[in-house]
Amino acid sequence: MTPPDTQDPDLLRRLLRAKDRMDAASHEEWPVERLAKVSHISPGHFARQFKEAFGLPPHRYLLTRRIEKAKALLRDTQMSISEIAFHTGWGSLGTFGRTFRDVTGENPSTIREDTQASAHNLPRPPIVPI
Repeated sequence: MTPPDTQDPDLLRRLLRAKDRMDAASHEEWPVERLAKVSHISPGHFARQFKEAFGLPPHRYLLTRRIEKAKALLRDTQMSISEIAFHTGWGSLGTFGRTFRDVTGENPSTIREDTQASAHNLPRPPIVPI
Protein backbone atom coordinates (compact mmCIF):
# COMPACT_ATOMS: atom_id res chain seq x y z
CA MET A 1 0.00 0.00 0.00
CA THR A 2 1.35 3.44 -0.89
CA PRO A 3 1.38 6.18 1.75
CA PRO A 4 -0.97 9.15 1.33
CA ASP A 5 0.23 12.04 -0.84
CA THR A 6 0.91 14.21 2.20
CA GLN A 7 3.74 11.84 3.13
CA ASP A 8 5.52 12.83 -0.09
CA PRO A 9 8.28 15.25 0.99
CA ASP A 10 8.08 17.18 -2.28
CA LEU A 11 4.34 17.75 -1.89
CA LEU A 12 4.79 18.80 1.73
CA ARG A 13 7.44 21.33 0.68
CA ARG A 14 5.05 22.72 -1.92
CA LEU A 15 2.23 23.01 0.60
CA LEU A 16 4.55 24.63 3.14
CA ARG A 17 5.65 27.15 0.53
CA ALA A 18 2.03 28.25 0.08
CA LYS A 19 1.41 28.26 3.85
CA ASP A 20 4.52 30.38 4.39
CA ARG A 21 3.32 32.88 1.79
CA MET A 22 -0.04 33.15 3.55
CA ASP A 23 1.73 33.64 6.89
CA ALA A 24 3.98 36.36 5.50
CA ALA A 25 1.16 38.25 3.76
CA SER A 26 -2.03 37.24 5.53
CA HIS A 27 -3.56 40.63 4.74
CA GLU A 28 -3.58 39.74 1.03
CA GLU A 29 -6.21 37.73 -0.81
CA TRP A 30 -5.20 34.08 -1.21
CA PRO A 31 -7.73 32.23 -3.35
CA VAL A 32 -7.03 28.54 -3.85
CA GLU A 33 -6.01 29.18 -7.46
CA ARG A 34 -3.23 31.54 -6.34
CA LEU A 35 -2.03 29.12 -3.66
CA ALA A 36 -2.08 26.25 -6.15
CA LYS A 37 0.14 28.26 -8.51
CA VAL A 38 2.62 28.86 -5.68
CA SER A 39 2.61 25.11 -5.02
CA HIS A 40 2.68 24.10 -8.70
CA ILE A 41 -0.29 21.74 -8.35
CA SER A 42 -3.94 21.87 -9.43
CA PRO A 43 -6.38 23.89 -7.29
CA GLY A 44 -8.51 20.87 -6.36
CA HIS A 45 -5.52 18.76 -5.39
CA PHE A 46 -4.05 21.67 -3.44
CA ALA A 47 -7.23 22.24 -1.42
CA ARG A 48 -7.57 18.55 -0.51
CA GLN A 49 -3.92 18.07 0.37
CA PHE A 50 -3.66 21.32 2.36
CA LYS A 51 -6.58 20.29 4.55
CA GLU A 52 -5.13 16.81 5.02
CA ALA A 53 -1.67 18.17 5.91
CA PHE A 54 -2.70 21.06 8.19
CA GLY A 55 -6.15 20.09 9.43
CA LEU A 56 -7.91 23.16 8.03
CA PRO A 57 -8.99 24.24 4.56
CA PRO A 58 -6.76 27.04 3.18
CA HIS A 59 -9.43 29.72 3.60
CA ARG A 60 -10.04 28.81 7.25
CA TYR A 61 -6.29 28.73 7.92
CA LEU A 62 -5.98 32.26 6.48
CA LEU A 63 -8.88 33.54 8.59
CA THR A 64 -7.26 32.06 11.69
CA ARG A 65 -3.95 33.78 10.93
CA ARG A 66 -5.74 37.10 10.40
CA ILE A 67 -7.58 36.76 13.70
CA GLU A 68 -4.34 35.91 15.53
CA LYS A 69 -2.69 39.01 14.10
CA ALA A 70 -5.73 41.16 14.93
CA LYS A 71 -5.72 39.91 18.55
CA ALA A 72 -2.04 40.84 18.87
CA LEU A 73 -2.71 44.31 17.46
CA LEU A 74 -5.66 44.79 19.82
CA ARG A 75 -3.44 43.90 22.78
CA ASP A 76 -0.21 45.60 21.75
CA THR A 77 -1.17 48.76 19.85
CA GLN A 78 -3.48 51.72 20.10
CA MET A 79 -4.70 51.26 16.51
CA SER A 80 -8.45 51.65 16.17
CA ILE A 81 -10.50 48.52 15.56
CA SER A 82 -11.26 49.80 12.05
CA GLU A 83 -7.57 50.24 11.32
CA ILE A 84 -6.85 46.75 12.60
CA ALA A 85 -9.64 45.28 10.46
CA PHE A 86 -8.27 46.81 7.26
CA HIS A 87 -4.64 46.20 8.23
CA THR A 88 -5.31 42.47 8.68
CA GLY A 89 -7.05 42.06 5.34
CA TRP A 90 -10.77 42.55 5.84
CA GLY A 91 -12.66 44.70 3.38
CA SER A 92 -15.29 45.77 5.89
CA LEU A 93 -15.50 46.33 9.61
CA GLY A 94 -18.73 44.31 9.80
CA THR A 95 -17.17 41.21 8.24
CA PHE A 96 -14.17 41.55 10.52
CA GLY A 97 -16.31 41.84 13.65
CA ARG A 98 -18.57 38.93 12.69
CA THR A 99 -15.66 36.64 11.78
CA PHE A 100 -13.70 37.66 14.89
CA ARG A 101 -16.70 36.84 17.09
CA ASP A 102 -17.30 33.51 15.29
CA VAL A 103 -13.68 32.42 15.77
CA THR A 104 -12.94 33.76 19.27
CA GLY A 105 -16.38 33.95 20.84
CA GLU A 106 -15.73 37.60 21.77
CA ASN A 107 -15.96 40.99 20.11
CA PRO A 108 -12.74 42.83 19.24
CA SER A 109 -13.68 45.63 21.64
CA THR A 110 -14.05 43.12 24.49
CA ILE A 111 -10.53 41.78 23.87
CA ARG A 112 -9.17 45.35 23.92
CA GLU A 113 -11.07 46.30 27.09
CA ASP A 114 -9.98 43.13 28.90
CA THR A 115 -6.35 43.74 27.94
CA GLN A 116 -6.45 47.34 29.11
CA ALA A 117 -8.21 46.43 32.36
CA SER A 118 -5.69 43.72 33.19
CA ALA A 119 -2.81 46.12 32.46
CA HIS A 120 -4.18 48.55 35.06
CA ASN A 121 -4.74 45.86 37.70
CA LEU A 122 -1.29 44.34 37.75
CA PRO A 123 -0.20 43.34 41.22
CA ARG A 124 2.49 45.52 42.72
CA PRO A 125 5.87 43.91 43.22
CA PRO A 126 6.68 43.17 46.83
CA ILE A 127 8.78 45.70 48.69
CA VAL A 128 11.98 44.08 49.84
CA PRO A 129 13.77 45.77 52.76
CA ILE A 130 17.41 46.48 52.18
